[in-house]
Amino acid sequence: MDRIAITGATGFIGSALVKKLSKDGLNVYKISRLRSKDPYCIYCDLSIGRIPTNIFNNIDTVIHLAGFAHDTNFNKSEDLYHAINTDATISLAKIAVKNNVKRFVFISSVKAGGVSKNDTCMDENNQTKPDGIYGKTKRKAEIKLLEMGCQSGMSVTIVRPSLVYGPNVKGNLQLMLLGINKGWFPPLPETGNKRSMIHVDDLVRAILLVADDDRANGEIFIATDSIPHSSREIYNAMCSALGKSTPKWSTPKFLFDIVSLISSRVKYKVDKLLGNECYSSAKLEALGFKAKKTLKDMNETSF
Repeated sequence: MDRIAITGATGFIGSALVKKLSKDGLNVYKISRLRSKDPYCIYCDLSIGRIPTNIFNNIDTVIHLAGFAHDTNFNKSEDLYHAINTDATISLAKIAVKNNVKRFVFISSVKAGGVSKNDTCMDENNQTKPDGIYGKTKRKAEIKLLEMGCQSGMSVTIVRPSLVYGPNVKGNLQLMLLGINKGWFPPLPETGNKRSMIHVDDLVRAILLVADDDRANGEIFIATDSIPHSSREIYNAMCSALGKSTPKWSTPKFLFDIVSLISSRVKYKVDKLLGNECYSSAKLEALGFKAKKTLKDMNETSF
C-alpha cells in the first residue's frame, strides 16, 4: 500500500487506523465530516450526498470506515442509514473505480450477516436475515460492492467486525461503561451467553492484513478475538478497568424477563444485553490473522 484514503478517519476505529499507518510512515489521506487545517484531511459529509469526484485522485487503496449506527431519532435515522451506509458507500466505490483505485476495503458489520438464534458461532457461510436497519443497509452495500468489484476489476474486500472495544469506545459499550462508573448500571446475571468482541488495535491489524493480501479480493471476513465472553464477564472486565470492585451479587435474570414484557423495544434491548452474538473468525485466521489482545486487556485500556 502506497497512498491510502480513509473515510471516517476521525472516528473511533479510524483514529486508531490513522495512528498505526502514520507510525509506519505511510501516506494517509483522511476523509472526514469534521473540517480541519490538516493538508492531508479532506472534508466530506456523506450525509449530504455531495462527494467530490476527485476525492480519490492518485489513491491506491481506499478503506471505507464511515457509517451511521447510533441515533435516538428513529424517523431521521431511517433515511440516514440508507443515505450513508448504502448510497454513499456505492457512490464512493464508483468514484474509486473512475480514479483507478486498486483496492477498496469496506468495513461493514456482523449485523449484515444476521444474529445467531442459538449458542453456535456464525461464520461467513451462515448468512441469515440482516439484523435491523443498520445490518440491512450494510448488507445491501456489501452485495453491490462485490458486484462492482467483479465488473470493474477493482479489488473489493469486506470486513465484518464484531463488538469493538478500546480507547474512546462509542455506542452501547460506552453507555455501559458510564453506567458502571456512575453506579446506576446493575450487576448482570451470569447466563452463559456468548458474545464476540475484538480490540480496536486488533481490528486495525485485520484491516491492514486484508488490504495487502490478494487472496482477500472478493471476500468477506468476520473479525473477532476468537474468544466469546458472557455479558457478565464483560461487566466484570469493565469494573476492573474502572478500578472498581466486582459486586458479589447480580440482578436476577427473572427481573430482566419481567422488564422485557413492557414492550417489544425493551425486549429487544434486553436481548441485545443478555443474548448470544457469537461469530467465528476462522476464515480471517486462515489468512494469517491472530488477535493479540483479549477482554482481559481491558484492564490496561484507558477508556
